[in-house]
Amino acid sequence: MVEVLGAVAVALLIVIVLIALRRRVVQRGGSFDCSLRLKRKLFGQGWALGVARYTGDQIEWYRVFSMSLRPKQVLPRQRLKIVGRREPEYPETLAIMSGHVILECTEAGSEVDLAMSVEAVTG
Repeated sequence: MVEVLGAVAVALLIVIVLIALRRRVVQRGGSFDCSLRLKRKLFGQGWALGVARYTGDQIEWYRVFSMSLRPKQVLPRQRLKIVGRREPEYPETLAIMSGHVILECTEAGSEVDLAMSVEAVTG
């Protein structure tokens, strides 16, 4: 019984440390709420909540529900082209944060959509 409680305590401590480290990475500045969609197969689907951070000449995107300390997606700003800007439509309004606009982009020939606040777009 003591061994099981010890193992649970160690696992819990590891999770807490990982969450604290990830929070520190994201809070270093230049970060903003940003949802991301890599595939436009079905309209309104495929969105993932996250936090993006400007780091020099790239945008690093981290999933909200992930234990990884590394960004899930890195978008070089020189290759990221905005091809459209629009308001979210149903069912996208259920998948992204309220008040966000959608930027339809291409990056190295691939389609990627970003949803962020108007302030983050112009900031």
